[in-house]
Amino acid sequence: MLDTVGPSASRITTAAVVDAPREPFVLKQVELLPPRADEVVIELEACGMCHADLFAQSGTIPFPLPGVLGHEGVGRVVEIGAGVTDLAVGTRVVMSFTSCGHCAACLDAAPAYCRTWPVLNLVGGGRDDGSSSLRCDQHAIHSHFFGQSSFSRLIVAAARAAIPVPDDVPAAILAPLGCGVQTGVSSATNVLRPKPGDRVAVIGAGAVGLSAIMGLRLTGATQIIAVDVHPSRLALAQELGATHLVDASRQDTRAAFQELTGGAGLDGVIETSGNPGALKTAIQSLASAGTCVVVGIPARGEPGGFDVVDLVARGLRIVGTNQGDANPRTLIPHLVELYRSGRLPIDRIVTTFDFSAINEASAAAHDGSVIKPVLLMNG
Repeated sequence: MLDTVGPSASRITTAAVVDAPREPFVLKQVELLPPRADEVVIELEACGMCHADLFAQSGTIPFPLPGVLGHEGVGRVVEIGAGVTDLAVGTRVVMSFTSCGHCAACLDAAPAYCRTWPVLNLVGGGRDDGSSSLRCDQHAIHSHFFGQSSFSRLIVAAARAAIPVPDDVPAAILAPLGCGVQTGVSSATNVLRPKPGDRVAVIGAGAVGLSAIMGLRLTGATQIIAVDVHPSRLALAQELGATHLVDASRQDTRAAFQELTGGAGLDGVIETSGNPGALKTAIQSLASAGTCVVVGIPARGEPGGFDVVDLVARGLRIVGTNQGDANPRTLIPHLVELYRSGRLPIDRIVTTFDFSAINEASAAAHDGSVIKPVLLMNG
């Protein structure tokens, strides 16, 4: 039964609202306004929970509140805007980040670097004109987090952010593709792109880091070193493709890299932890002409440092990446096929929660007891 009052009218649905920074998620009845010409209404099956949601909840990401977060949604289209021609009612879709579609980066198939990406996805709190699609208690609340705000049973979302997916793949598998899995896999295969025989490492074995390890397993890298402080995550990293493990809680990471590479250093590192000390170690551990791909972001205002002379003398490359440079419209269908073929075992990192248990999911993500929480919206 659709949670709706009919097409082209406002709808009442249930969403997880954050009223102010550091406040819990509260399930509330909200009013969903009709979609605009370039938008769709989606009934959610599931939504992954990412650290970006938790950072926005805490105020670390300056997304305006009160509002609805969530940016790894999967569900079915129940209404389309007048200008939408590539989706139909009933289409199952994964939601990813959105973009303007007409700036130079978008036209060059690089939507992660859209000129208006921060406003459309992270800090705007609504559409590009500042308007919201949500009301609660007769007042507008902020929406369109990553173009979707998918911690809700129904959403109005940018049609550009919706990618059609097959009916036979579980929603809990599809949801993380929109951000965490996409970022990790693409950081490995599309940004680092190791050559056959390369020695590489991933620092941080969370959802993005483990996805990067799964991605590296698809490349020619012969040595894949996983670094984390949780033995259980390191054990899982080994099962997912890591050839060597470093427990940073009791080992000197740089010394371990030197030992494991026979003193040669690393050809590439993907740093996902956001720890400035880990980033410094990653750069120092590179072989000449090596590449460090920076995914993790430290606290706002906390600098990352490196030796410029060493950088130049050894020809090192430090590459920042947003979303693994991914174009979701082409990458997400590819990730689905990799999962179907058994080459991308996303199920190993997912733990499901009922939507009503969203605060329990948030706590589990904070304390590291689960890797990728996925909310099932019918729960």
